[in-house]
Amino acid sequence: MNYAEESLRLHGEWKGKIEVVSRVPVKNKEDLSLAYTPGVAQPCLEIQKDYDKSFTLTRRSNLVAVITDGTAVLGLGDIGPEAGMPVMEGKCALFKAFGNVDAFPICVRSKDVDEIVRTIYLISGSFGGINLEDIAAPRCFEIERRLKEICDIPIFHDDQHGTAIVVGAALINALRVVGKKIEDVQVVINGAGSAGIAIGYHLMALGIRHLKVVDRNGVLCKENASNPAKAEMAAVTNPENFSGKLADAMKGADVFIGVSAPHIVSREMVASMAPGAIVLPMANPTPEIEPEDALAAGAAVVGTGRSDHPNQINNVLVFPGLFRGALDVRARDINQPMKLAASHALAELVPPEELSDQYILPAAFDPRVGPAVAKAVAQAARDSGSARI
Repeated sequence: MNYAEESLRLHGEWKGKIEVVSRVPVKNKEDLSLAYTPGVAQPCLEIQKDYDKSFTLTRRSNLVAVITDGTAVLGLGDIGPEAGMPVMEGKCALFKAFGNVDAFPICVRSKDVDEIVRTIYLISGSFGGINLEDIAAPRCFEIERRLKEICDIPIFHDDQHGTAIVVGAALINALRVVGKKIEDVQVVINGAGSAGIAIGYHLMALGIRHLKVVDRNGVLCKENASNPAKAEMAAVTNPENFSGKLADAMKGADVFIGVSAPHIVSREMVASMAPGAIVLPMANPTPEIEPEDALAAGAAVVGTGRSDHPNQINNVLVFPGLFRGALDVRARDINQPMKLAASHALAELVPPEELSDQYILPAAFDPRVGPAVAKAVAQAARDSGSARI
Protein backbone atom coordinates (compact mmCIF):
# COMPACT_ATOMS: atom_id res chain seq x y z
CA MET A 1 0.00 0.00 0.00
CA ASN A 2 1.15 3.53 -0.76
CA TYR A 3 0.37 5.01 2.65
CA ALA A 4 0.90 8.61 1.54
CA GLU A 5 -1.59 8.41 -1.34
CA GLU A 6 -4.16 6.32 0.52
CA SER A 7 -3.96 8.49 3.64
CA LEU A 8 -4.45 11.65 1.57
CA ARG A 9 -7.49 10.10 -0.13
CA LEU A 10 -9.00 9.02 3.19
CA HIS A 11 -8.39 12.39 4.83
CA GLY A 12 -10.43 13.89 2.02
CA GLU A 13 -13.24 11.47 2.80
CA TRP A 14 -13.02 11.75 6.58
CA LYS A 15 -12.87 15.57 6.63
CA GLY A 16 -11.30 15.31 10.06
CA LYS A 17 -10.56 12.41 12.41
CA ILE A 18 -12.48 13.58 15.47
CA GLU A 19 -15.89 15.09 16.20
CA VAL A 20 -17.88 16.38 19.16
CA VAL A 21 -20.64 14.05 20.33
CA SER A 22 -23.17 15.12 22.93
CA ARG A 23 -23.29 13.03 26.11
CA VAL A 24 -26.82 14.21 26.99
CA PRO A 25 -30.16 14.14 25.18
CA VAL A 26 -31.58 17.41 23.86
CA LYS A 27 -34.87 16.21 22.41
CA ASN A 28 -37.52 18.19 24.26
CA LYS A 29 -38.15 21.24 26.42
CA GLU A 30 -37.25 19.41 29.65
CA ASP A 31 -33.94 18.20 28.21
CA LEU A 32 -33.14 21.74 27.10
CA SER A 33 -33.97 23.18 30.51
CA LEU A 34 -31.70 20.69 32.28
CA ALA A 35 -28.72 20.76 29.92
CA TYR A 36 -28.94 24.49 29.32
CA THR A 37 -30.98 27.34 30.72
CA PRO A 38 -32.42 27.70 33.32
CA GLY A 39 -31.09 24.56 35.04
CA VAL A 40 -27.44 25.01 34.04
CA ALA A 41 -27.16 28.08 36.29
CA GLN A 42 -26.95 25.89 39.38
CA PRO A 43 -23.75 23.98 38.43
CA CYS A 44 -22.25 27.32 37.37
CA LEU A 45 -22.88 28.74 40.84
CA GLU A 46 -21.48 25.61 42.48
CA ILE A 47 -18.24 25.96 40.49
CA GLN A 48 -18.10 29.63 41.44
CA LYS A 49 -18.15 28.60 45.10
CA ASP A 50 -15.79 25.61 44.70
CA TYR A 51 -13.23 25.60 41.88
CA ASP A 52 -12.66 21.84 42.22
CA LYS A 53 -16.23 21.22 41.08
CA SER A 54 -15.15 22.33 37.60
CA PHE A 55 -13.72 18.81 37.38
CA THR A 56 -16.86 17.02 38.61
CA LEU A 57 -19.65 19.05 36.98
CA THR A 58 -18.09 19.37 33.50
CA ARG A 59 -16.13 17.19 31.09
CA ARG A 60 -12.92 18.93 32.12
CA SER A 61 -11.89 15.88 34.14
CA ASN A 62 -11.42 13.86 30.95
CA LEU A 63 -10.40 16.53 28.46
CA VAL A 64 -6.86 17.17 27.17
CA ALA A 65 -5.73 19.91 24.80
CA VAL A 66 -3.22 18.81 22.15
CA ILE A 67 -1.40 22.02 21.26
CA THR A 68 1.19 22.87 18.61
CA ASP A 69 2.76 25.87 16.94
CA GLY A 70 3.58 23.72 13.89
CA THR A 71 7.35 24.22 14.10
CA ALA A 72 8.52 20.60 14.41
CA VAL A 73 5.83 18.44 12.85
CA LEU A 74 6.92 14.80 12.50
CA GLY A 75 9.98 14.82 10.25
CA LEU A 76 8.59 17.70 8.21
CA GLY A 77 9.93 20.57 10.30
CA ASP A 78 8.38 24.04 10.48
CA ILE A 79 5.32 23.65 8.26
CA GLY A 80 2.97 25.92 10.20
CA PRO A 81 0.18 25.30 12.72
CA GLU A 82 -2.60 24.60 10.22
CA ALA A 83 -0.43 22.09 8.36
CA GLY A 84 0.15 20.35 11.69
CA MET A 85 -3.57 19.92 12.30
CA PRO A 86 -3.81 16.39 10.76
CA VAL A 87 -1.16 15.21 13.21
CA MET A 88 -2.92 16.86 16.16
CA GLU A 89 -6.22 15.27 15.15
CA GLY A 90 -4.48 11.91 14.85
CA LYS A 91 -3.03 12.33 18.33
CA CYS A 92 -6.53 13.06 19.66
CA ALA A 93 -7.85 9.91 18.01
CA LEU A 94 -5.08 7.89 19.70
CA PHE A 95 -5.89 9.42 23.09
CA LYS A 96 -9.46 8.17 22.72
CA ALA A 97 -8.64 4.77 21.25
CA PHE A 98 -5.90 3.82 23.71
CA GLY A 99 -6.84 5.71 26.87
CA ASN A 100 -10.51 6.71 26.54
CA VAL A 101 -9.32 10.29 26.99
CA ASP A 102 -11.17 13.05 25.14
CA ALA A 103 -8.68 15.32 23.40
CA PHE A 104 -9.02 18.42 21.27
CA PRO A 105 -6.49 19.85 18.78
CA ILE A 106 -5.42 23.48 19.11
CA CYS A 107 -2.99 25.05 16.63
CA VAL A 108 -1.44 28.37 17.73
CA ARG A 109 -0.32 30.96 15.18
CA SER A 110 2.74 32.17 17.02
CA LYS A 111 6.42 31.38 17.55
CA ASP A 112 6.72 33.81 20.44
CA VAL A 113 7.30 32.03 23.75
CA ASP A 114 5.50 34.67 25.82
CA GLU A 115 2.51 34.65 23.50
CA ILE A 116 2.24 30.86 23.41
CA VAL A 117 2.57 30.53 27.19
CA ARG A 118 -0.04 33.22 27.79
CA THR A 119 -2.44 31.67 25.26
CA ILE A 120 -2.23 28.20 26.79
CA TYR A 121 -2.52 29.52 30.35
CA LEU A 122 -5.63 31.52 29.49
CA ILE A 123 -7.47 28.47 28.12
CA SER A 124 -6.13 25.95 30.65
CA GLY A 125 -9.23 26.15 32.82
CA SER A 126 -11.17 24.28 30.12
CA PHE A 127 -8.96 21.19 30.37
CA GLY A 128 -7.70 18.54 32.76
CA GLY A 129 -4.30 18.40 31.05
CA ILE A 130 -2.19 19.94 28.27
CA ASN A 131 -0.24 17.84 25.76
CA LEU A 132 2.34 19.99 23.96
CA GLU A 133 3.17 18.58 20.56
CA ASP A 134 5.62 19.21 17.73
CA ILE A 135 7.12 22.44 19.12
CA ALA A 136 10.74 22.98 18.10
CA ALA A 137 13.66 23.02 20.51
CA PRO A 138 14.88 24.97 22.37
CA ARG A 139 11.60 26.95 22.70
CA CYS A 140 9.73 23.82 23.77
CA PHE A 141 11.80 23.59 26.97
CA GLU A 142 11.02 27.15 28.01
CA ILE A 143 7.32 26.87 27.11
CA GLU A 144 6.88 23.71 29.15
CA ARG A 145 8.89 25.00 32.10
CA ARG A 146 6.94 28.23 32.36
CA LEU A 147 3.55 26.58 31.95
CA LYS A 148 4.36 24.07 34.69
CA GLU A 149 5.08 27.02 37.00
CA ILE A 150 1.74 28.77 36.46
CA CYS A 151 -0.78 26.03 35.60
CA ASP A 152 -2.50 23.72 38.09
CA ILE A 153 -2.99 20.86 35.61
CA PRO A 154 -0.45 18.52 33.97
CA ILE A 155 1.70 20.07 31.24
CA PHE A 156 3.38 17.35 29.19
CA HIS A 157 5.52 17.68 26.06
CA ASP A 158 5.17 14.24 24.51
CA ASP A 159 8.05 14.61 22.09
CA GLN A 160 10.27 14.97 25.15
CA HIS A 161 8.85 12.85 27.91
CA GLY A 162 6.71 10.31 26.08
CA THR A 163 9.76 9.36 24.05
CA ALA A 164 11.94 9.27 27.17
CA ILE A 165 9.51 7.04 29.07
CA VAL A 166 9.22 4.43 26.33
CA VAL A 167 12.99 4.45 25.73
CA GLY A 168 13.46 3.95 29.46
CA ALA A 169 11.20 0.89 29.40
CA ALA A 170 12.99 -0.51 26.35
CA LEU A 171 16.38 -0.03 27.99
CA ILE A 172 15.30 -1.66 31.28
CA ASN A 173 14.32 -4.82 29.43
CA ALA A 174 17.17 -4.75 26.91
CA LEU A 175 19.65 -4.65 29.79
CA ARG A 176 17.91 -7.67 31.30
CA VAL A 177 18.38 -9.50 27.99
CA VAL A 178 22.12 -8.81 27.84
CA GLY A 179 22.66 -9.22 31.59
CA LYS A 180 24.05 -5.77 32.36
CA LYS A 181 23.30 -3.40 35.26
CA ILE A 182 21.93 0.03 34.49
CA GLU A 183 24.43 1.77 36.75
CA ASP A 184 27.38 0.17 34.94
CA VAL A 185 26.61 0.78 31.28
CA GLN A 186 27.90 3.56 29.07
CA VAL A 187 25.19 5.23 27.01
CA VAL A 188 25.49 7.44 23.93
CA ILE A 189 22.51 9.51 22.77
CA ASN A 190 22.79 11.04 19.31
CA GLY A 191 20.53 14.05 18.96
CA ALA A 192 20.34 16.91 21.45
CA GLY A 193 16.93 18.26 20.59
CA SER A 194 13.81 17.91 22.71
CA ALA A 195 13.75 14.10 22.66
CA GLY A 196 17.47 13.53 23.15
CA ILE A 197 17.78 15.84 26.12
CA ALA A 198 14.63 14.51 27.79
CA ILE A 199 15.81 10.92 27.27
CA GLY A 200 19.11 11.84 28.90
CA TYR A 201 17.49 13.23 32.04
CA HIS A 202 15.05 10.34 32.29
CA LEU A 203 17.75 7.69 31.95
CA MET A 204 19.80 9.37 34.64
CA ALA A 205 16.73 9.29 36.89
CA LEU A 206 16.48 5.55 36.15
CA GLY A 207 20.08 5.04 37.28
CA ILE A 208 22.36 5.67 34.29
CA ARG A 209 25.69 7.11 35.49
CA HIS A 210 27.77 7.17 32.32
CA LEU A 211 26.15 9.24 29.57
CA LYS A 212 27.33 11.19 26.54
CA VAL A 213 24.97 13.25 24.40
CA VAL A 214 26.06 14.09 20.85
CA ASP A 215 24.87 16.78 18.45
CA ARG A 216 26.17 18.04 15.10
CA ASN A 217 29.18 19.57 16.83
CA GLY A 218 30.16 16.36 18.60
CA VAL A 219 29.84 15.22 22.19
CA LEU A 220 28.23 17.90 24.35
CA CYS A 221 30.80 19.51 26.60
CA LYS A 222 31.34 22.88 28.21
CA GLU A 223 32.95 24.36 25.11
CA ASN A 224 30.39 23.49 22.41
CA ALA A 225 26.90 23.81 23.97
CA SER A 226 25.00 26.01 21.53
CA ASN A 227 21.94 26.84 23.67
CA PRO A 228 21.01 26.88 27.38
CA ALA A 229 19.30 23.46 27.26
CA LYS A 230 22.43 21.86 25.83
CA ALA A 231 24.62 23.70 28.32
CA GLU A 232 22.54 22.35 31.20
CA MET A 233 22.82 18.83 29.78
CA ALA A 234 26.57 19.20 29.28
CA ALA A 235 26.91 20.23 32.93
CA VAL A 236 25.43 16.95 34.22
CA THR A 237 26.83 14.49 31.65
CA ASN A 238 30.26 13.70 30.22
CA PRO A 239 32.07 14.41 33.52
CA GLU A 240 35.47 13.79 31.96
CA ASN A 241 34.66 16.54 29.39
CA PHE A 242 35.37 14.13 26.53
CA SER A 243 35.41 15.81 23.12
CA GLY A 244 34.96 14.00 19.86
CA LYS A 245 32.49 12.98 17.21
CA LEU A 246 29.79 10.30 17.33
CA ALA A 247 32.15 7.56 16.14
CA ASP A 248 34.55 8.40 18.96
CA ALA A 249 31.78 8.35 21.58
CA MET A 250 30.47 4.96 20.43
CA LYS A 251 33.77 3.14 20.94
CA GLY A 252 33.28 0.83 23.89
CA ALA A 253 29.74 2.07 24.61
CA ASP A 254 27.10 -0.40 25.77
CA VAL A 255 24.07 1.49 24.45
CA PHE A 256 23.39 3.71 21.43
CA ILE A 257 20.16 5.71 21.26
CA GLY A 258 19.42 7.70 18.12
CA VAL A 259 16.92 10.54 17.81
CA SER A 260 18.66 12.32 14.99
CA ALA A 261 19.03 11.61 11.26
CA PRO A 262 18.95 8.70 8.79
CA HIS A 263 21.92 6.44 8.16
CA ILE A 264 24.55 8.32 10.13
CA VAL A 265 25.73 5.21 12.02
CA SER A 266 27.86 2.67 10.17
CA ARG A 267 28.43 -1.03 10.79
CA GLU A 268 31.96 -0.17 11.88
CA MET A 269 30.65 2.17 14.56
CA VAL A 270 28.38 -0.55 15.98
CA ALA A 271 31.21 -3.08 15.80
CA SER A 272 33.34 -0.74 17.93
CA MET A 273 30.83 -0.92 20.80
CA ALA A 274 31.14 -3.21 23.81
CA PRO A 275 29.99 -6.86 23.54
CA GLY A 276 26.25 -7.25 24.07
CA ALA A 277 25.58 -3.80 22.60
CA ILE A 278 22.06 -2.35 22.62
CA VAL A 279 21.29 -0.22 19.55
CA LEU A 280 18.08 1.86 19.44
CA PRO A 281 18.14 3.95 16.22
CA MET A 282 14.80 5.78 16.26
CA ALA A 283 14.98 8.35 13.48
CA ASN A 284 11.72 7.93 11.58
CA PRO A 285 10.95 6.77 8.97
CA THR A 286 14.61 5.97 8.24
CA PRO A 287 16.71 4.99 11.28
CA GLU A 288 20.31 5.98 11.98
CA ILE A 289 21.28 2.44 10.94
CA GLU A 290 19.12 -0.29 9.46
CA PRO A 291 18.36 -3.04 12.01
CA GLU A 292 19.86 -5.76 9.84
CA ASP A 293 23.11 -3.82 9.56
CA ALA A 294 23.29 -3.24 13.32
CA LEU A 295 22.70 -6.93 13.99
CA ALA A 296 25.27 -7.95 11.40
CA ALA A 297 27.79 -5.67 13.11
CA GLY A 298 27.30 -7.45 16.43
CA ALA A 299 24.44 -5.64 18.21
CA ALA A 300 22.67 -7.94 20.68
CA VAL A 301 19.36 -6.02 20.87
CA VAL A 302 17.98 -3.58 18.30
CA GLY A 303 14.83 -1.46 18.46
CA THR A 304 13.54 1.28 16.16
CA GLY A 305 10.55 3.59 15.83
CA ARG A 306 9.14 1.53 12.95
CA SER A 307 6.30 -0.96 13.13
CA ASP A 308 7.81 -3.27 10.49
CA HIS A 309 10.72 -4.33 12.74
CA PRO A 310 10.77 -6.03 16.14
CA ASN A 311 10.91 -3.86 19.28
CA GLN A 312 9.03 -0.83 18.04
CA ILE A 313 9.66 2.08 20.42
CA ASN A 314 6.41 4.01 20.11
CA ASN A 315 5.02 6.88 22.21
CA VAL A 316 1.51 5.46 21.89
CA LEU A 317 2.57 3.00 24.58
CA VAL A 318 2.88 5.95 26.97
CA PHE A 319 0.76 9.07 26.59
CA PRO A 320 -2.79 7.60 26.60
CA GLY A 321 -2.24 5.61 29.80
CA LEU A 322 -0.13 8.35 31.36
CA PHE A 323 -2.86 10.96 30.96
CA ARG A 324 -5.53 8.41 31.92
CA GLY A 325 -3.77 7.88 35.25
CA ALA A 326 -3.14 11.58 35.80
CA LEU A 327 -6.76 12.50 35.04
CA ASP A 328 -8.15 9.71 37.23
CA VAL A 329 -6.52 11.23 40.31
CA ARG A 330 -6.92 14.81 39.11
CA ALA A 331 -3.15 15.35 39.17
CA ARG A 332 -1.70 18.86 39.34
CA ASP A 333 1.41 17.83 37.43
CA ILE A 334 3.11 14.91 35.70
CA ASN A 335 6.26 14.67 37.78
CA GLN A 336 9.38 12.53 37.71
CA PRO A 337 8.01 9.74 39.96
CA MET A 338 5.02 9.39 37.63
CA LYS A 339 7.26 9.17 34.57
CA LEU A 340 9.52 6.59 36.20
CA ALA A 341 6.47 4.56 37.23
CA ALA A 342 5.28 4.56 33.61
CA SER A 343 8.63 3.20 32.37
CA HIS A 344 8.67 0.41 34.95
CA ALA A 345 5.02 -0.48 34.32
CA LEU A 346 5.68 -0.84 30.59
CA ALA A 347 8.79 -2.92 31.13
CA GLU A 348 7.01 -5.24 33.56
CA LEU A 349 4.36 -6.12 30.96
CA VAL A 350 6.95 -8.34 29.28
CA PRO A 351 7.25 -11.37 31.61
CA PRO A 352 10.74 -12.79 32.21
CA GLU A 353 9.95 -16.06 30.45
CA GLU A 354 8.97 -14.18 27.26
CA LEU A 355 11.70 -11.54 27.31
CA SER A 356 14.11 -11.84 24.37
CA ASP A 357 16.17 -9.81 21.95
CA GLN A 358 13.07 -9.72 19.73
CA TYR A 359 10.60 -8.80 22.48
CA ILE A 360 11.55 -6.04 24.92
CA LEU A 361 8.32 -4.01 24.79
CA PRO A 362 4.63 -4.86 24.60
CA ALA A 363 2.91 -4.24 21.27
CA ALA A 364 1.01 -1.00 20.67
CA PHE A 365 -2.30 -2.89 20.52
CA ASP A 366 -1.69 -4.95 23.65
CA PRO A 367 -4.86 -4.18 25.68
CA ARG A 368 -2.93 -4.36 28.96
CA VAL A 369 -0.77 -1.33 28.21
CA GLY A 370 -3.08 1.62 28.85
CA PRO A 371 -4.57 0.27 32.11
CA ALA A 372 -1.18 -0.83 33.47
CA VAL A 373 0.45 2.54 32.79
CA ALA A 374 -2.58 4.41 34.16
CA LYS A 375 -2.61 2.41 37.38
CA ALA A 376 1.11 2.90 38.01
CA VAL A 377 0.97 6.61 37.20
CA ALA A 378 -2.07 7.20 39.41
CA GLN A 379 -0.37 5.48 42.35
CA ALA A 380 2.83 7.44 41.82
CA ALA A 381 0.80 10.67 41.72
CA ARG A 382 -0.78 9.80 45.06
CA ASP A 383 2.53 8.79 46.61
CA SER A 384 4.31 11.95 45.40
CA GLY A 385 1.56 14.39 46.36
CA SER A 386 0.55 15.39 42.84
CA ALA A 387 -2.95 13.84 43.11
CA ARG A 388 -5.96 15.86 44.25
CA ILE A 389 -8.07 12.74 44.86
